[in-house]
Amino acid sequence: MRIVLVGPPGAGKGTQAAYLAENLSIPHISTGDLFRANMSQGTDLGKQARAYIDAGQLVPDEVTIGMAKDRMSQSDAVNGFLLDGFPRNVGQAEALDVMLKDEGVKLDAVLDLEVPEDEVVKRIAGRRVCRRDSAHVFHLSYSPPKTEGVCDVCGGELYQRHDDSEETVRTRLEVYHTQTEPIIDYYRAQGLVVTISALGEVADVTARAMEALKPANEG
Repeated sequence: MRIVLVGPPGAGKGTQAAYLAENLSIPHISTGDLFRANMSQGTDLGKQARAYIDAGQLVPDEVTIGMAKDRMSQSDAVNGFLLDGFPRNVGQAEALDVMLKDEGVKLDAVLDLEVPEDEVVKRIAGRRVCRRDSAHVFHLSYSPPKTEGVCDVCGGELYQRHDDSEETVRTRLEVYHTQTEPIIDYYRAQGLVVTISALGEVADVTARAMEALKPANEG
């Protein structure tokens, strides 16, 4: 299967992408991983991306598209893939369509993870991270520390990252609504969108997604 995963920040895309890719035996291709791999390997595209990032600028679509095209041409993606974070706008979606058409293949589905905005803010703004070890993450509502402000694991101080503040989250949501959300209508016009609720336990959301993808998988 060839799937695009979309949803607002805090929808759990990364978590669901990993489970779905494993269940469907296809590679999970995320924009973040593409950037890290290309920059760490020093590819031409990675060097271009690094120059823009170091200058505090957005990486142009053509660089992101180039990375995605290269990754999708690798042997493990011949029979399918799950894209997470790409395409991020209609221009990239159009470029993806051209890429796939050139290869004689097409998308099977666009999975839209739906989460109310207030829940997104609650999920992200409630996170607290340990200053000693950032791998120790807690949540004020879902997995609170035994002692407020103190890491259960090492006793380090817990803090809220700047990216997790409510103001930053709402800014990220606005960017999502203006830049990325329009691709849902773009793909809906092609009959590819399946929308599911991303509320509830991780396993329940995964089961919901697998059920929603069944028609496309069987087709």
